[in-house]
Amino acid sequence: MISDWAVLKDALPEKLASVAQVSISNMLALNTKPVIMQPLLTLNSASGTIFANCSKAKLDQLLWEEALLDAQKVIELEPSSHYSHANTNKSVSPSEAEGAIRKVINAQLDPAPLRLLDITTGILCDREAQINAFKMTTEYKQLRLSIMKHADLPMGRITDTVATYFRYVIDGSHEVAVILQSCPSNRISKNLVELQKSLNSVFAWYHNSALMVVYLSDIPPSSKSGALTKSAWNTQGWTVLEFLAPEVIRFYQQDWTPYLDNVSFNHKESVEIMHKLEDATGIDACALAAFQPGMKDAQKKLQWVSTRVTSVPEDIAYSLFGIFAIQLLILYGKNVQNALGRLLQDIVAHSWDITVLDWVGQPSEFNSCLPADITAYAAPPCMLPYLSEDEIQTAVSSLRHTIAMDKALKLYNQLNNMSYPGFANCRLHLPCIIFPVTEIRRTPGAAEGTLFSYRVKADRLDDLLITTEERLAQFLWLRPTRQTFLLVCPWDCHLLELPDFTDSDDTQSLGGWSEPESLDGSPGEEELTDSESYSQALRLIAHLGQLFGAFLLAQQRSGGYKRIILDCDIIAQVKDVTSVHSMTDIRTLKIL
Repeated sequence: MISDWAVLKDALPEKLASVAQVSISNMLALNTKPVIMQPLLTLNSASGTIFANCSKAKLDQLLWEEALLDAQKVIELEPSSHYSHANTNKSVSPSEAEGAIRKVINAQLDPAPLRLLDITTGILCDREAQINAFKMTTEYKQLRLSIMKHADLPMGRITDTVATYFRYVIDGSHEVAVILQSCPSNRISKNLVELQKSLNSVFAWYHNSALMVVYLSDIPPSSKSGALTKSAWNTQGWTVLEFLAPEVIRFYQQDWTPYLDNVSFNHKESVEIMHKLEDATGIDACALAAFQPGMKDAQKKLQWVSTRVTSVPEDIAYSLFGIFAIQLLILYGKNVQNALGRLLQDIVAHSWDITVLDWVGQPSEFNSCLPADITAYAAPPCMLPYLSEDEIQTAVSSLRHTIAMDKALKLYNQLNNMSYPGFANCRLHLPCIIFPVTEIRRTPGAAEGTLFSYRVKADRLDDLLITTEERLAQFLWLRPTRQTFLLVCPWDCHLLELPDFTDSDDTQSLGGWSEPESLDGSPGEEELTDSESYSQALRLIAHLGQLFGAFLLAQQRSGGYKRIILDCDIIAQVKDVTSVHSMTDIRTLKIL
């Protein structure tokens, strides 16, 4: 680029001089004729000479851009000049050169933060301010002149120049700019396009940063144990990204000394600090040090932020975009519950993870199977006993004597062919094993305040005692009510124990999952295959015979169902595991 300018600098005076000589010659020739015959040519020639001389003087003063503008005036006034002829089909207009550079700049800055803090001035710079600062540099002016002189300038040279200047935006290596680490909800821009991109990209910006600095203003030096837990920084929703996303992070105390006086470059490599952060956040130290975004362990991630707050209510959901590696349209002021509802809807649709439906609290207006608030995930989920491999093998051996192969395979194939959970128009399409409720009776004297207790009986299940704020219609099997109630076991496809599910490290990889072939015990197959298929079906039946989390659903006049919200989880179990194979009411319900 500099060599191009040197050539231009050397060549331009000579070309301009030749233009001046041509102009002077024209003026002398014209002066031998009556002036009245060519007044315009005389004026143009004189003006061209003036601009040529001005351009040469500005070149001596290193005013390159002004010199080029004067040279262009010469070309406009003297289109037949030697300089104009020499530049035919080789030069580019200023606007075209600027457009070419701007195109490269936009591509380079696309993954970069939209706003930066210039630490030399303390001014917050938006994207246009960043670009305008580049335009004031010598690098930009030299690049612009090179493009104007050489229309075929390699795009790589333009890209290199732009990338070199903006490298501080991309990798944080420049000393005069840093990403502003305030909560994205504290925005002054009303540009929704910019806001949308910021919320969708903030995790990537933090992850790609060279260093994340966290200033703990309320933690004094030599603070006592537990200070990090009580810090205001640890209560904010957006700060979860600050310690999960970056690869390199440093914590500083109130007096700007390193936290715990740890002077290592990366505090994520400090076992002591990671254990302190684990105690403060409730997030495993291994996840803190090497977090990977995705849908895996969705309920656990929701629990991480369940006690945190944001100044804008919708942001508690939007702050999770990067954690789950999803992007959604942001909508403020419509309905606060919709933001969380749309997030959970997307998680279920892409991961088929029904554990996000396991919560205790108030239902959302978005859907009765989703919570109204993130705090519904604060309580640890009910941990049901899980069969060990030895227990499964024992159960399979026992079931072989009571359940025929064809019946076991029929149940397996029926569940294997079930659709996956998902949403459509805010309605949850949930595949379920259904147990019709045969009796609901109020328990005398069991009501406490606004809570009511009921004894519930359902086909094939042990009797249940539930507590809810809702008044349920009581009925007996001999005197049924018009409203239908169901106890359902949401179908968990992981119970099939397929490698696609159990061996996947990231639920996003399930996008390429192909539906497995049904197990078929037809006589034409080899005996070994029949035996393996039979064993796999019996393993499934053994799992279905264990305790499970159930939903109580009430049918609505519209035909869909609504989840009855209780004060605790419903834990149900079939009366006889040997009767599991005879369950036939397996279908997908629409839940409002």
